[in-house]
Amino acid sequence: MRHFSAALAALCLFVLTACGTPENAPASSASAPAPAASSAAVSPAEPDIAVPEKSEADALQSLLDGMTLPEKVGQLFFVRCPAENAVEDVETYHLGGYLLFGRDFKDKTANDVIQTIAAYQDAAAIPLLIGVDEEGGTVVRVSSNPHLRASKFRSPQALFADGGLDAIRRDTGEKDRLLSALGINVNFAPVADVSTSSSDFIHRRAFGQDAAATAEYVRVVVDVMNGDGMGSVLKHFPGYGNNADTHTGIAVDQRPMETFAASDLLPFQLGDSDAGKTAVLVSHNIVECMDPDLPASLSPAVHDLLRELGFDGVAMTDDLAMDAVAAYAADGAVAVMAIQAGNDMVVTTDYRTQIPKVIEAVESGTLDEAVIDTACRRVLAWKQALGLLEGLI
Repeated sequence: MRHFSAALAALCLFVLTACGTPENAPASSASAPAPAASSAAVSPAEPDIAVPEKSEADALQSLLDGMTLPEKVGQLFFVRCPAENAVEDVETYHLGGYLLFGRDFKDKTANDVIQTIAAYQDAAAIPLLIGVDEEGGTVVRVSSNPHLRASKFRSPQALFADGGLDAIRRDTGEKDRLLSALGINVNFAPVADVSTSSSDFIHRRAFGQDAAATAEYVRVVVDVMNGDGMGSVLKHFPGYGNNADTHTGIAVDQRPMETFAASDLLPFQLGDSDAGKTAVLVSHNIVECMDPDLPASLSPAVHDLLRELGFDGVAMTDDLAMDAVAAYAADGAVAVMAIQAGNDMVVTTDYRTQIPKVIEAVESGTLDEAVIDTACRRVLAWKQALGLLEGLI
């Protein structure tokens, strides 16, 4: 954000001027003598040659090329906003984004939230992704505060029961307007998991319909969010199914690949026009038909599948602080494993430990810097699609 003022001043000084006007030569006459040649004759004006503007990809690459390794690594971390030193850490760790939770809104007025987020952005050399889980129903970080909204946003199931997809559209638009007004640019929604049984852990947060209906719900929500300039995050790839809560332990999914192909994967298959402002969050479930050994969030095989489905946006982990992944990195460098698996962003609380470990892994040769570059390029492209890089490229 520090670059914006300078960029604005530069724009104000930029003026388009005319290149000159052609001179009118005197009419020729048969009786008039030819004018004497003069060494002082003015040469015809050289035509202006338009300098082609950089393509978006070239501009992003130029930005990336100018970044240090710590700056690139920091962009890969979408972290839980800390209770202390939040402003300082933006600059110290070059963070890609802050994920806000209930405590970040508790008892605050709208102006309190706006000013706090503005302070974070002012500290950022590259504007931050500011995210929140505002799904509606049981997960409402913002609207749980009556100072910010008179009532909590309703669940997708309740909205659909009362007003169908039109109610979903209206509700999504209202969420986007509220979040945008506060300075939030990413909503970690919609939940794209297929769940038709009320006994499933994820059911109350899901749309509650079959795969085709859930895919249509996801398309509707993403379309509205795209139009509003709000980043969306589809979760929890490759589909949560009827698995247990991974906040408290490991969930093992034993369903066959045929079930995923026919059902769970459908809501995650966006067209190219829908994907630019959308990320995908990968769950911690162990999906045996894809990788029997690793949680999906740490599995190269699962991330390969996501890319094979045609998704080329940001892939990110579920929160690495969850118990389901704690035991998989003997040296504690779980973020290194996550990036090696194919994640572009890491969601974690423990960024002050994990960021140095990623930098160390690159410097020691354990992690190829080209992997960091690819992930950082995707993060920057997401920020550009959301309009966050104006004035920087």
